[in-house]
Amino acid sequence: MKPTSSPEEARRLASDIRVFASNCSMHGVGHIFAPGSLSLRRGMWAVAVVLSVVTFLYQVAGRVRYYREYHHQTALDERESHQLVFPAVTLCNINPLRRSRLTPNDLHWAGAALLGLDPAEHATFLRSLGRPPAPPGFMPSPTFDMAQLYDRAGHSLDDMLLDCRFRGEPCGPENFTMVFTRMGKCYTFNSGTDGAELLTTIRGGIGNGLDLMLDVQQDEYLPVWKDDDETPFEVGIKVQIHSQEEPPIIDQLGLGVSPGFQTFISCQQQQLSFLPPPWGDCSSVSLNPNYEPEPSDPLGSPSSSPPYSLMGCRLVCETRYVARKCGCRMMYMPGGAPVCSPQQYKDCAHPAIDAMLRKDACTCPNPCASTRYAKELSMVRMPSRSAARFLSRKLNRSEAYIAENVLALEVFFEALNYETVEQKKAYEMSELLGDIGGQMGLFIGASLLTILEILDYLCEVFQDKVLGYFWNRRHSQRHSSTNLTSHPSLCCHQDSRGVPPHLLPCHSALDLLSASPEPRPGILDMSSLHVAFPSSPQIKTQCISLRCSSYRLRSAQLNIRSLLPAIIQLDMASEMWSWAQEPP
Repeated sequence: MKPTSSPEEARRLASDIRVFASNCSMHGVGHIFAPGSLSLRRGMWAVAVVLSVVTFLYQVAGRVRYYREYHHQTALDERESHQLVFPAVTLCNINPLRRSRLTPNDLHWAGAALLGLDPAEHATFLRSLGRPPAPPGFMPSPTFDMAQLYDRAGHSLDDMLLDCRFRGEPCGPENFTMVFTRMGKCYTFNSGTDGAELLTTIRGGIGNGLDLMLDVQQDEYLPVWKDDDETPFEVGIKVQIHSQEEPPIIDQLGLGVSPGFQTFISCQQQQLSFLPPPWGDCSSVSLNPNYEPEPSDPLGSPSSSPPYSLMGCRLVCETRYVARKCGCRMMYMPGGAPVCSPQQYKDCAHPAIDAMLRKDACTCPNPCASTRYAKELSMVRMPSRSAARFLSRKLNRSEAYIAENVLALEVFFEALNYETVEQKKAYEMSELLGDIGGQMGLFIGASLLTILEILDYLCEVFQDKVLGYFWNRRHSQRHSSTNLTSHPSLCCHQDSRGVPPHLLPCHSALDLLSASPEPRPGILDMSSLHVAFPSSPQIKTQCISLRCSSYRLRSAQLNIRSLLPAIIQLDMASEMWSWAQEPP
């Protein structure tokens, strides 16, 4: 029966490179550390293993470098749906203010900013509107609010909306939400604000969306007094189709719809999904339009900021720019800054916005998830000759008025399918690990468990070589102290003050005396030494020194440094004693 090996031997075998190589699952290592002398075969195996490891590390470095470049790819797909949320539809009359609602006080405050009028031209302009000039002694109001002006003098949907149907069902102004834009007072259908339920559609095509008939009210259009950047020469309305998460930027993205035509807008929903950094540049952090956030409303507070959108980011950027330049905001801009006065509109706000749009100062990343609508627009003339008389009786308007002011608009889904544009990671972490595993198996025939075997072997080597060295050193020191304590020359010599014998130094003189078979006087017995060598003056002198050393040994202040001279003298005394025993 094979004897059981000790723990030290087992640990020694576990840290042996030959034992590890013979049991390791990594290919080729067992051939390198095989038993026997160095041979050409072992050398060739060593070269092959080294080249395989180098090639493996090179391939792994390339895969890791490719992963760190964070490539992405874009996937386009088309999906079917049984029901789609209808988009928000925002309408604005191209004419911002109705002429019948302007007053002398409006012209005093906003005439120069909005119409380019000088104070001396106010009376002439009022006559052109069919209004009497300001009476003598006219006193303007001490303050003026631009938002109140546009709310009061802007076109009312109650007057513009002649007919409204959604999916064949009647609708009205109550289904619209008033919103301010740069074009003035506008209206949004299916905005979803204030917790309103979003409308959906279950079929595509004409008759399954929003069907409107509108009166643009040309007789309320302001006369063109001067040619400037804000002067409108068109007639009709602007329409923007957008998602409920985006604010309308209708002055830049709106579609023009002209009176005398029936316009069809066919939509297709697109759902976009982008990746955040480092794979992409999308953002989902909401922005607060306040240039300097209030303590109770920190920047980016999710409770007060709408969901992030590209148009919302641009609007916030414009708001902050105007607030920083002018110290106010335009009426359609969000935030808590005061609304600009008419003079600030003319001198600062409008020039700042125009300059900002020209140089494209706003850098807004794409939202991580958004919805947009692809649109196709077509139109036909209306009304026909056969329908003009019928519409004239129905709307109580003349045929000429209908031809110049009435338009029809239909917004619908082309089909109940939608496109998805999704950014995906081109190289996932799982693919990186798979490539590393494949390269590892191909070049060195290893796996994850092989790495665990190598780590286990390194732990055994550390335990055997490093920790074993310190353990053996400590064991040897403890063994030496035990041998010194049990020495026969020191066992009988206990200090009267309780000094432990193992604190005494070990010296060859003690071993020499203990190993001698002949009876000798105790080396620490000073009287025995004195009696044994009475005839030798030198030995007497040494005995006196030894007696003094013995007293020092019994001193309460004993320490290792004071014992060293005594040990040297004991060594000399033992040599003299040996010389004295020799025959003359």
